[in-house]
Amino acid sequence: MKTYIALLRGINVSGQKKIKMVDLKTMFEDLGFYSVVTYIQSGNVLFESKQEDQEDVLSNLIKKGIEKHFGFDVPVLVLKRDILESIHTNNPFLKRLENHEIEDEKMYFTLLSGQPYPSAVEELQSNSYGEEEFVITSKVVYFFAANGYGRTKLNTNFFEKKLKCSATTRNLKTVIKLLELSSLS
Repeated sequence: MKTYIALLRGINVSGQKKIKMVDLKTMFEDLGFYSVVTYIQSGNVLFESKQEDQEDVLSNLIKKGIEKHFGFDVPVLVLKRDILESIHTNNPFLKRLENHEIEDEKMYFTLLSGQPYPSAVEELQSNSYGEEEFVITSKVVYFFAANGYGRTKLNTNFFEKKLKCSATTRNLKTVIKLLELSSLS
């Protein structure tokens, strides 16, 4: 069996698209997944699957399950653990984090559902955004929110619109915890 991490976008935010984690866990089990574990209320689910499906197939299955069980259209991104680990270890801000030049709680990962258009990446990277910094790769936008994520205009919606692909954002603490939890299975 393979371990996967599902990241749901936009649930339990400001009272919108409310889903209890116990109900979400049950839905995943009803879909035939095993060893289902949820982490915090924002839609992080670790699970195992006997199927050797591609991540996009699993994403669509989970998305349809959520729509059927809860009545919400929720973007879902499914990753294998090694992909999330690679994203974490290849963080271009890692040295600065280790040297305490930037604050851990201001480090974010906007995970992309598809490869962004090169012209869109080029356009974004050619502009200045004050103290805020980001690096765009084929799978993630590494984002240092210098003034805090709650104050930035460079949020998930911004990157989705500019890069023309769906995305979901997690902070450094969540990424580390998901890696820890996924290594236990």
